[in-house]
Amino acid sequence: MHAGRVTVLSGFLPIWAITAVGWAAGRFNVLGTQAQSVLGRFAFAMPALLFLTLSRSRVSKLASPGVAVFAASLVIVFAVGLLLGRWVFRRRRADRAIGAMAGAYVNSANLGIPIAVHVLDDASFVIAAALFQTLFITPLILVLIDLDVRREARARWGRILKLPLRNPIIAASAAGVSVAAAGWRLPAELTAPVQMLGGAAVPAALFALGMSLNARAERPDSAGRAERRVLVALKIAVQPLLAYALARWGFGLGGHELFAVVLCAGLPTAQNAFIFASEYRLNTDLARDTVLLSTLLSMGSLSLITWLLA
Repeated sequence: MHAGRVTVLSGFLPIWAITAVGWAAGRFNVLGTQAQSVLGRFAFAMPALLFLTLSRSRVSKLASPGVAVFAASLVIVFAVGLLLGRWVFRRRRADRAIGAMAGAYVNSANLGIPIAVHVLDDASFVIAAALFQTLFITPLILVLIDLDVRREARARWGRILKLPLRNPIIAASAAGVSVAAAGWRLPAELTAPVQMLGGAAVPAALFALGMSLNARAERPDSAGRAERRVLVALKIAVQPLLAYALARWGFGLGGHELFAVVLCAGLPTAQNAFIFASEYRLNTDLARDTVLLSTLLSMGSLSLITWLLA
């Protein structure tokens, strides 16, 4: 078992190494000021990897007890974040939604997919988790924000209904599931360039993630620091512990499935929280700081989860 744990932990080495190189490149401005933005856009080649993975998977694996556990842990922590934002930190509704998102919404793409590929050897679980977030949690967050900023109702619901068409992750995933459900086997001449493109997206996403860790923030007041600590604790500690409890004692999961659930729930805050706050001209400091802190701390927490459960 010890040797197996070491083998699985070694899967983190290229992930943390590429992230560290990206941080160094951003810190010393090796690639210029636009590099992070360009690499971030190139990482949208990730849907190629999602399509290929799902087209080769069994559709039944996407509707598993593990995905249900992940969804339950996310919804519970998200609800706790909303309640804390209202009753403890006295945030307006839109900022409560961003805060709850920062405490529960996992980085399933830029970090989750590379970890799934290198550590779990299967990206289907984290892809299913990403679909749940995008199809169910993202529209909820948009509704909460829009109700506060009072956007025009028709435009709001039109944007939500068009979300699956505008999001390349959903579109690629839907195409991959369709191919798998139909039982088609795509020819190598078609899958080879898709596989190369998807493979290039993984290190690009990690490199861009490392560069983003150079963001500098103003020091918040005592209340702001407390809120940041709470949200980071929800994301890094509470959510994976809750997922573990639900998976083991609620659903009787064990072995690799338990490991995958807890590892996915322990992923740091997705950068979408910062993007949403920016798009709606809300306070971006809280989302940015939570993304940075949770990503840095996850290097240790994810390794610990792997050591204990792999």
